Amino acid sequence: MVKIGIIGGSGLEDPSILKNPEKKEIKTPYGDPGSAITTGKIDEAEVMILSRHGIKHTIPPTQVNNLANIYALHHMKCDYIISTTACGSLRENIERGDLVILDQFIDFTRLRKVSFFESFRPGNMNHTVMADPFSETVREKLIESAYELNLKFHKQGTVITIEGPRFSTRAESRMFRAWGADVINMSIAPEVILANELEIPYGTIAMCTDYDCWKDDEKPVSWESIIEIFNQNVHNVLDLILKTIPKLK
Repeated sequence: MVKIGIIGGSGLEDPSILKNPEKKEIKTPYGDPGSAITTGKIDEAEVMILSRHGIKHTIPPTQVNNLANIYALHHMKCDYIISTTACGSLRENIERGDLVILDQFIDFTRLRKVSFFESFRPGNMNHTVMADPFSETVREKLIESAYELNLKFHKQGTVITIEGPRFSTRAESRMFRAWGADVINMSIAPEVILANELEIPYGTIAMCTDYDCWKDDEKPVSWESIIEIFNQNVHNVLDLILKTIPKLK
């Protein structure tokens, strides 16, 4: 039976999406994950849902224990990870409510532990290949399902992850656009890095909720505006997950 980990937050804690839901507390060598893991079944897959920021969203981005989160799903022998995230758009054509199936990232964090490898064994340097960090298998199934659901989405996109919890200055936002980033968030790095280190195929559904602050004819992003758009569109993320899971074997 395929095992699929889902990392996310609002809208995914509802146990009704799972058959026979059960909470499991997992201890790891890296501390506690952000939440207990809710396990159950979707279709014929065993699914494990972990709230990145805690069930009540009490963990700020820099304080998320990414090592524990990814290790916990590795410990539970996940074959795939699907993560979800809200993001800000850095492009005119990526509008509020749009979904983006990410294919690249830029890590602009500075304070996070970004690797499981704190030392090397002789002959094993552990330099993980990261050219294409998001699993093509997961991406293909997400894209196929998004077409079937007739969702408004983008087949690729580069996310830049910033430290947070503050939002960008206008100068930073314009710089990120110049660097080639399409969307911005505070969550995906180093999560995707760590999944690659443990060789777990990882894909992300990013939902655009705002335009950061580069767009002069828009109000700068606020937490209230993010939540408003996210709540209006989270059903699309959930539908996409439910449609994709049976395709992963």
